[in-house]
Amino acid sequence: MLNYLLRRVFLIVPTLLGITLVVFTVMASSPGGLSAQSLTEGVMQPEARKSMEEYYNRRYGLDQSPPVQYLRWLNNISPIGFIQSEEQDGFSFRHFSIFKGADLGDSFLYGRPVVDLLGERLPITLLLNLISIPIIYIVAISIGVRAATQRGKSFDVKSGSLLLALWSVPVMLAGILLIGFFASEKNWHWFPESGLSRREALDMPFLPHWSSLFDVFVFFLASLATITVALVANARLPQWWRSVVFAAIGFCAGLAMAESVGQPISAFMHFLITLSVACFFWWIASSDFYSIRVMLAGSIGFFCAIVLVRYLFDGEFVRGFLFDRLWHLVLPVICLTFGGFAFLAKLARSAVLENLAADYARTARAKGATDNVVLWRHVFRNSLIPLITVAAALLPGLLAGSVIVESLFSIEGMGKLAVEAVKGRDRELVLSLTLISGVMTLAGYLIADLCYAIADPRVSYE
Repeated sequence: MLNYLLRRVFLIVPTLLGITLVVFTVMASSPGGLSAQSLTEGVMQPEARKSMEEYYNRRYGLDQSPPVQYLRWLNNISPIGFIQSEEQDGFSFRHFSIFKGADLGDSFLYGRPVVDLLGERLPITLLLNLISIPIIYIVAISIGVRAATQRGKSFDVKSGSLLLALWSVPVMLAGILLIGFFASEKNWHWFPESGLSRREALDMPFLPHWSSLFDVFVFFLASLATITVALVANARLPQWWRSVVFAAIGFCAGLAMAESVGQPISAFMHFLITLSVACFFWWIASSDFYSIRVMLAGSIGFFCAIVLVRYLFDGEFVRGFLFDRLWHLVLPVICLTFGGFAFLAKLARSAVLENLAADYARTARAKGATDNVVLWRHVFRNSLIPLITVAAALLPGLLAGSVIVESLFSIEGMGKLAVEAVKGRDRELVLSLTLISGVMTLAGYLIADLCYAIADPRVSYE
């Protein structure tokens, strides 16, 4: 295993060289190429333009051939190479050093070091993806395994239709609809339209809190009581009574939603919204998928606690920086996750069905193993192989998808930065973004190979 890891790590370097070389060649071969003249377009005095062109030519060698430019860029980003120093007559390479450090250069478009830009934007995109990936896999595995064990039944048919519908919705359309319905003042202004936090949240404490400790204690007790009542009702009530109770709660919630619309609506739309929410609650309550019912019951209990505390106590609530950030992340995370878990859930269903019909699963049942033991101890591990394969390309795919999401919600992340860099023909920034994306992609494939060996003991790299 160690030899395999070392080989893969050593292969990362030539692979990254090939990726960056392709991107550099495309930029150099594009109409107009990349020259100092193309970077100094706009309103500028002739003397200032000439000085800027001379600086770019000396700093980055833009007046030299493309192969020389690429070699200069490689020397700059490599921690080992020739040291470039600035003198009166320009930049020159003095001597070779193995401790010179990497330099990603300065952005042509922003006039700032590329490292500073990446340090600001990369954590934002990683935050979006680190929240999205667990949600995608938890939802996909839950629905996929359940649909496979209930093949041909009501849950399998309904979930399959819903997942197909979600997979068919483009991310851009979903983002526009979410903003139009849940962030617009004309409808339900529940979430912010753009950004990751409000300006005043930067001056707030990190955690949410009330003005008095008594209100916090009451909120904790109210949450515990309402969630417990909802979970007990979900577990103990017969299906018919449970459906009626949850449908009544859904009717009240739908009525509140219809009343909170920001613009006047007709009586028919009022009735349609109320009926739709009530039917949704009734459908979840009548389902035999216990996990979904628990999530709905817990959510109902938590929101009931919020309503009680809000209307019964006068203490001032400060949402804090953390709650404000999570509040801003809701809609972008939904846009990033719905397509991913729709695809992975269908893939998980197919993998589990295939392994449930395998010989080793029938042998385990013949030896007296229960269905849960066969499913989770034998079938599930082998079903993870295709999910791991997709996971290797999931992170780069989310990075590409975040381009649309970050543009829609005005989030200053890597996706929006990449679009601006390509539009501005910012060579240093584009190549640095390509380098980081390549590292993440190759790291994803390496982690996937390691997960293969963990999921299936028969996989060996010796």
